[in-house]
Amino acid sequence: MPNPPNILLIVVDQWRADCLGVAGHPVVQTPHLDMLAADGTRFTHAYAAVPSCIAARASLLTGLHQRNHGRVGYRDGVPWNYPTTLAGTFAAAGYHTQAVGKMHVYPTRSLQGFHNVVLHDGYLHAVRRRDPHLIIEGDYLWDLRRQHGVDADTIDSGIGCNGYVVSPWPYDPMLHPTAWVTTQSIDFLRRRDPDKPFFLMASYHRPHPPLDPPQAYLDIYRDVVLPPLPRGDWVGGEGLPHVSHRMHAIDSPKPQDANQITRARRAYYAQCTFIDHQINRLTMALIEHRVLADTAIIFVADHGDMLYDHELVAKALPYEGSAGVPLIIRPPQRTPQQVPGLPGGRTVDAPVELRDLFPTLCDLAGIPTPGGLDGQSLMPFVRGERPPWREWLHGEHEWGRFSNHWLTDGRTKYAWYSQTGREQLFDLAADLTECHDVATERPEVLALWRTRLAEELAGREEGYVQDGRLAVGRPVAVLSKKSNGIPRSLEI
Repeated sequence: MPNPPNILLIVVDQWRADCLGVAGHPVVQTPHLDMLAADGTRFTHAYAAVPSCIAARASLLTGLHQRNHGRVGYRDGVPWNYPTTLAGTFAAAGYHTQAVGKMHVYPTRSLQGFHNVVLHDGYLHAVRRRDPHLIIEGDYLWDLRRQHGVDADTIDSGIGCNGYVVSPWPYDPMLHPTAWVTTQSIDFLRRRDPDKPFFLMASYHRPHPPLDPPQAYLDIYRDVVLPPLPRGDWVGGEGLPHVSHRMHAIDSPKPQDANQITRARRAYYAQCTFIDHQINRLTMALIEHRVLADTAIIFVADHGDMLYDHELVAKALPYEGSAGVPLIIRPPQRTPQQVPGLPGGRTVDAPVELRDLFPTLCDLAGIPTPGGLDGQSLMPFVRGERPPWREWLHGEHEWGRFSNHWLTDGRTKYAWYSQTGREQLFDLAADLTECHDVATERPEVLALWRTRLAEELAGREEGYVQDGRLAVGRPVAVLSKKSNGIPRSLEI
């Protein structure tokens, strides 16, 4: 493509699909992202097929279904040896590629096709064990410690990296990891190769805990009345997870006191608004560098957060709060032929997944899509077309007794807990918060989706399907044999 567009891929960590003003959230303030959606296309049923950090990023960066990239749960320290990656494809096509912020790959410094990575993965226990002072495996702390001494750390707010306790950021807001990612991304615009289009991934660690927004952002939500938490009629049922079942590390508690839950929700929304304002800093830099009109902007999360919906927290679950992600695609406002870009303000309800972004960005940039990808380009939707599309998508996550699989077409969702056999069926068209399980009311529909899942899982090494039926209690693990030959060692 002559004069190919620049690509700005904004990735956020653990941001729920409903936490956008434009999505109708009654509390969350995201004016800049709302404007991005007004100029682009918003996908209302986008998902992370394996909703936790590492596996979700594998889908994003490889364009593969989890059965092919091999990561079906959460496990650090497994090498990323994928021959074809999103950044590598763009680098080979002549783009100047840069990542800033969270990668969550292994080895930590693996570039995964980027020309350069300026790294902040957050507080990762496995990394701290390898590199206690983060001398090698991170870049962010160097800047923080230049300002506040060699003992300054990301955890100086006093709260843990996976908990739901709240404490405001103790330092200058411009030294917060969210602002730092923005500053480093802007610096790339200054020093990029002006003779090449750029591919920049600005990857924010928040709103993932710790819940430590600057005090000014906590204050925005201090007196706001929050909507009631959804609580399904299935909560507490046998074979289903509950907040008390999740790992409660001593450094990262999940409070169940009502006041602390309210404070956690406010802090989470404050993290979202802080990121929204930082995205505007980045947009202003695009304007000042005179590249905004020629730059496609994509906003997406790796997964969501239950945030106490149905008395659940965090991710790894089949429900909308965990598996649903926001996705906005704003194409260049000027095409390579120097004519106005595509109209914005569209919404698309087709079921899409993180693996679809790799072929989408290739399509957008006019780069041949590598063979062997499982994702499909979303650009026909962005152009206002209704292309042939998958009937449903399949998600899963290993989580011991609560390991789960799920299918959805955006209107109905079927969930199956493989170790207990518990099934759930939700009518998303009428009940997007999944408060009413209709499994017993619609046996024929339940049987249809059960058959579809059996077809999806047929041939899987775990033996989930026996004699054409779903088999309960088959051993599960975090990794499949597709993961670079790593043996499955975490069986329950």
